[in-house]
Amino acid sequence: VQLQASGGGLVQPGGSLRLSCAASGFSVSSWAMNWERQAPGKALEWISTITSAGVTTYAASVKGRFTISRDNAKNTLYLQMNSLKPEDTARYSCTRYPTRGQGTEVTVSS
Repeated sequence: VQLQASGGGLVQPGGSLRLSCAASGFSVSSWAMNWERQAPGKALEWISTITSAGVTTYAASVKGRFTISRDNAKNTLYLQMNSLKPEDTARYSCTRYPTRGQGTEVTVSS
């Protein structure tokens, strides 16, 4: 099982980014997949889950701004992030518990 996140970068407040997580060794459609983040000096925070049935859930801190999705043909998980805030600055990782992939850095700053 391997997970590789990408798509992070520097964005201004109010901007958007789409993160991708390429999976290998299993099918993302068959497992609950998650996004988590960790800001410097803070605890790991769960962001969102998409179940194998396609049911999505979000943390209150991102609900209405972030959208989790997957492309089964590409075996890739996505996180569309809109209306970004400075407090969204963190390292974002995708997980298929208990496996966590290498993350991608997101910095929201003017």
